[in-house]
Amino acid sequence: MNEDKKILVTGASGGIGRAIALDCAKAGYYVICHYNRGQEKAESLLEEIKAAGGNGELIQFDIADREDCRTKLDVMTEKHGALWGIINNAGIAKDNTFAGLSGEEWDSVVHTNLDSFYNVLNPLVMPLARKKKGRIITIASVSGIIGNRGQTNYSASKAGIIGATKALATELASRSITVNCIAPGLIETDMIKDAPMDMIMQTIPMRRAGKPSEVSSLAVFLLSEEAGYITRQVISVNGGLA
Repeated sequence: MNEDKKILVTGASGGIGRAIALDCAKAGYYVICHYNRGQEKAESLLEEIKAAGGNGELIQFDIADREDCRTKLDVMTEKHGALWGIINNAGIAKDNTFAGLSGEEWDSVVHTNLDSFYNVLNPLVMPLARKKKGRIITIASVSGIIGNRGQTNYSASKAGIIGATKALATELASRSITVNCIAPGLIETDMIKDAPMDMIMQTIPMRRAGKPSEVSSLAVFLLSEEAGYITRQVISVNGGLA
C-alpha cells in the first residue's frame, strides 16, 4: 500500500465508479470514495476494499452544489494534502427526445454533469499544481463523441467534458500533471437496464456490452507512472461503436 498515492473517485458507489475504486485499491492506491445519496452502497464498497487488503475512506457531497464541493474538498485537502489522482466519474442521465425534453431534464443533466468538472476539479487543481505531479481522469461517454438519439442533454454535457479536459491538459502539462478522458460506450451497469438492448447491439461491431472492469483497467493504467507521457487524450472503450 502506497499511502502517498491517494486518489479521489467521484460516483464510486455504483457502476463504473465502483469498478474503478476497487481496481485502484487493488493496485495499491488509498481510495477516497465519493457518494452523494448512495451511502449504503458506498459503505459496502469500502468494506470490500478493506476486506481485499486495500484502504480508503468515504466522502459525501453533491457534485452539482459548488459550495458543498468546495467545503468538503477543502477539508479533504487539509487532511491529506494534494492527491495523486482524481477520477471525475459521477454523473446523471435523463433521456428523452429533444422535442419532448423538459427544461428541468436539460438543466439538471447539463449542470450536474458539466458543472461537476469545475465544482470538483477547481478546488483540487492548485494543490496538484504546487506538487507538480499527478493524474486527472474524466469520464465522458461515446454519446459525447457521436451523439445518441434521445440524449441531446447528455451528449451536450459529455461533449463539454471532453473539451474542458483537453483545455485543462494544456494548462497542467508543464507541471507533469496528465489530464485524460475515458469515453465508455455501452457498459453493463444499472444505467442501461431499460435500454433497448437488441436494437443497440446491432450498432456495436463487437455485438456485446462492455464490462466495468474494461473501463477500470484503463483508469488504473492512466494513473500509473508509466502513463506519464499520455495527456490530452480521449480514449474510447466502446467495442468499435465509434
